[in-house]
Amino acid sequence: MTDTLRPPSATTPVTVRTTEAPQTLKRSLGVVGGTLLTLSCVTPASSLFVLVPSLFNALGTATALTIGIGAVLCVAVAFCYSELGTLIPSAGGEYAMVGTLAGRFAGWLVFIQSLIVVMIVPSVIAIGTAAYLAPIVHLSPAVAGAGVMLAATVAGLLDLRANAWITGIFLVLEVIAAGVVSVLGFAHSQRGVGSLFHGVLADAHGVTSPVGLGAIFAAMGTALFVTQGFSTAIYLSEELENPRRNVARTVLWTLGLSAVVIMVPVIAITLGAPDLATLTGGDISGMVAGWSDSALGTFISLCIALAIINAGIVMVIQNSRVLFASGRDKAWPAPVNKAFGTLNKFNAPWVSTLAVGVPGAALCFVPGTLLTNITGVAVAALYLLVAVAALLSRRAQHKDVPAWRQPLWPVLPALLILVLCYVLTQLDTTALIWTGGITAVASLYWVFFLRPRPESHWVITLPEDERI
Repeated sequence: MTDTLRPPSATTPVTVRTTEAPQTLKRSLGVVGGTLLTLSCVTPASSLFVLVPSLFNALGTATALTIGIGAVLCVAVAFCYSELGTLIPSAGGEYAMVGTLAGRFAGWLVFIQSLIVVMIVPSVIAIGTAAYLAPIVHLSPAVAGAGVMLAATVAGLLDLRANAWITGIFLVLEVIAAGVVSVLGFAHSQRGVGSLFHGVLADAHGVTSPVGLGAIFAAMGTALFVTQGFSTAIYLSEELENPRRNVARTVLWTLGLSAVVIMVPVIAITLGAPDLATLTGGDISGMVAGWSDSALGTFISLCIALAIINAGIVMVIQNSRVLFASGRDKAWPAPVNKAFGTLNKFNAPWVSTLAVGVPGAALCFVPGTLLTNITGVAVAALYLLVAVAALLSRRAQHKDVPAWRQPLWPVLPALLILVLCYVLTQLDTTALIWTGGITAVASLYWVFFLRPRPESHWVITLPEDERI
């Protein structure tokens, strides 16, 4: 089960190769378009207004410091993705990278983890739309989430360039909202910059307590998730022009920009909160209203709703490419492979897009806590396998392939492996059981269907691409 991938035999008849040649996606994106799509998947406004309040609850004035540490750790993850994404530029993303470097079975395990994420994460995020549409319309979270997923599915069926502009417009609104919060926070500063490095929080009665290193490390999982999403660039690597150069640029630019868009408002809020109890409460909209008026608070809420819709569009685009690549690489019975690999007139994988979006709308009616925990396990396992592949990225025939190469190799991927192994031991037991069960069933599918058919199924396709 550790057999590595081999290119098709040179004796394969030309007619067969021509007749059965898999479809490939069109290279139509530059660094700007790819960064807009990828940054939209990070959804900095969603992270700022949805995830950061929980950090304020636990860390008070140490929130910005913790996010900063998380961003530094994400650089190591981004380096792994950048090197592997330029070495193996495929719409299959993680599974193409790991499968090529670590063997077909390892690639299959990565695909299963990414499939779990593909089917769950967009729905979990979409459900949050209702809370931020409340100033203008009251909807149940399930109905609002399903509507967002269906709208994102329709957008995913369109031309990728058009989607880059759509998500770019939404992204501008996100940045405006973050900018407004930053200006108001700095204009109403109540404490000095030194407070950012001395963690203090307060309860509802104003009683303060220090924040120790233990609390900071305990919140590091959330801090890492705040800037998560930069890996979207590798899913677009087959559609990026000059991928050997532009994948790494897109990944690193996205991480850097998202960190700035999130960190600056967090610092402003920390300095501008009227008191520590209000800061610890984490009600950012309430603070904005206190600094200005309710109309501006409504504007911020609507920008957050648009950010979630934006994230839905990008995730459907990204995740449909995973299914497209799996069909092209013959992971399923022949009729399913053909359907997933079919492109419409906009060069979008329309069946794969529907396969992500429609079930995603249905999942909005499922309680989200278990889904969120399962996704956390799958993401940790996914990153762990990518780090393992990064350790193998410079052996044998891959050693001299033109690609962006990460600094401090192999130290950084080795450290990531150790950290992620520890993280997995700390996650929810029920979620571990569910994810383990899904992985076990998928492993049986591998043993009885895919492994006996190495020449005709699960043959990972690496499209021709421009070399530097």
